[in-house]
Amino acid sequence: MAIFNLGSINADLFYRVPHLPAPGETLAATSFARGLGGKGANMSVAAARAAARCVHIGAVGQDGAWAVQRLMEYGVYTQHIVTSDTDTGNALIAIDDAGENNIILYPGANRDIPLEHVRTALDDAGAADIFLTQNETNLQREAAEIASAKGMRVAYAAAPFDAQAVQDVLPLLDLLFLNEVEARQLQEATGLPPEALPVRDVIVTLGAEGARWHNTDTGEVRAFPAVKVTPVDTTGAGDTFTGYVLAGLDRGLPMSQAIGQAMIAAAIMVTRQGTADVIPDLRDVQDFPAQG
Repeated sequence: MAIFNLGSINADLFYRVPHLPAPGETLAATSFARGLGGKGANMSVAAARAAARCVHIGAVGQDGAWAVQRLMEYGVYTQHIVTSDTDTGNALIAIDDAGENNIILYPGANRDIPLEHVRTALDDAGAADIFLTQNETNLQREAAEIASAKGMRVAYAAAPFDAQAVQDVLPLLDLLFLNEVEARQLQEATGLPPEALPVRDVIVTLGAEGARWHNTDTGEVRAFPAVKVTPVDTTGAGDTFTGYVLAGLDRGLPMSQAIGQAMIAAAIMVTRQGTADVIPDLRDVQDFPAQG
């Protein structure tokens, strides 16, 4: 079993600032760092660190060999990452002293992935595997159609949020990840609350309030409280959560246990500065002190 992730790969450029800038404001950063990021890369690293076999499908520019090398070092299968004439995607991330952030994203090569490359990457995938994508690449609908036709379990993380992008893939999904704001925006666009969406499993993350899982087949709704930590940087926490949930399912865990592990992984993640480079591994999660 494996997770095939059509996902973005970015250079994350981190600027630590005393507060998030207001419109027209110029701020002096107190520190700067470059790291591996992109929602796709983050989720692939999280899945690999959670002991799943994760195959990344994506693209970088001629300047992106370092990112592919780092993904490989973190346990991600990288044979289906192509090199494009377009620059590698990047994100400018401002982080304030409370750990909150804002992000400016340049998609770059992430929007330049050839369809035939996706077809080839999914040649060896089958019904026992999971397909994952997010809204930071091209070919989301086309890739989901290929995966669904193979009987794969199709998962989508609806970020960065675009109502039309979600609706394009919605009929093909088995699992949908949303945060609370995205869930509200999708309901406004479709008229459907999470529990009424035509997707079997819908997981809504609620930040400091935890997460909520809707099984639309049975009507079951289950809440998962957040793990109490002091946040340093919230960047990548949702991606870590998603990768861990899918890795747990890929390893045969029931949904509730997969979400429970993912809650701990996301909590550890917000205590660390960075994105893909600092995602916790399964041992970190298993060794985390029990709450309560």
